[in-house]
Amino acid sequence: MRRFVIAFFLVAAAAFAQSPKITYTKFFKGSKPEYVSATVEKSGQTVFREDPKDDNPIHFQLSESEVHEIFDLADKLGHFQHPVESGLKVANMGIKTFRYENGSDTAEVKFNYSEDPNAKALADWFERITESEEHLLELDRTVHFDKLGVNDVLLQLEITYDHKRLVDPQQFLPLLDRVVKNDSFLHIARERAAGLAETFRKNQPGGAPEAPVEKSQP
Repeated sequence: MRRFVIAFFLVAAAAFAQSPKITYTKFFKGSKPEYVSATVEKSGQTVFREDPKDDNPIHFQLSESEVHEIFDLADKLGHFQHPVESGLKVANMGIKTFRYENGSDTAEVKFNYSEDPNAKALADWFERITESEEHLLELDRTVHFDKLGVNDVLLQLEITYDHKRLVDPQQFLPLLDRVVKNDSFLHIARERAAGLAETFRKNQPGGAPEAPVEKSQP
């Protein structure tokens, strides 16, 4: 029985390791941050980094429909086995890389600017992911170290959501709940956080249960 269980987990681990995934990286010297990467598994599990050596990246979950769109675009691009660079003389927009992995099947393509509509759409998906995680990092920073700046960050978060560029809004709920329940934050910030939290919970895919509300923190 023990051998069977061990064998089962080894097979499951191997299957997970071979699960298709798409990685996007962008390096733009002089920008802040200069480096970003996001890896999307077929399961929707996504990992975001601002440093290739980051051993504590952000983990979050994309919806089934979002994952379907991303992998469908990768399919249309032939899993990155062909160039997508336009070849036009344009300004440096950062070196971007698409990488596809599925077991031993791997391929990647680098480009500065592409006119391919599928490449542009896929790059925009990853720009949305980057925007979302930058919002999360900035909200976390202000919640802990700059309470007066929280409302401005929440306003930008609200604008991004209204423009339909926010991915996995549920990842913001713990921080939003912390602001709502802590009267050391500005009243306007607490009101805005409450409104965003209510909106994000109403729009959870599949009627997922609400995230637990954190208790008031000093």
